[in-house]
Amino acid sequence: MNWSDEYSEEFDQLRENRVKTSFHKYGTAKVNFGEGLVDALESANLCVEKYKYTGNTEYLCDAANYLMFEFMYPQHESAFFRATESKESAGVAWRRTDG
Repeated sequence: MNWSDEYSEEFDQLRENRVKTSFHKYGTAKVNFGEGLVDALESANLCVEKYKYTGNTEYLCDAANYLMFEFMYPQHESAFFRATESKESAGVAWRRTDG
């Protein structure tokens, strides 16, 4: 199995670089997200919409970082982590293929 077909180390590195840059530009994630100054989920949604409009994959890195910050500093009042079974999946949006 070639894991580079299944997982992107480049994506992780690009995300990490952006977190480091943002730290210097905007301050700590602990303050911005931990104190609820930035809405991580809404920010992620904005990045996904911008990607859909522009095609610039940098916005996907940004969206992933916002989701990571929500994981680290959850603003959802009942946030928790529990590994789920396939039957509990949120689902997959398969693309239609009309043959």
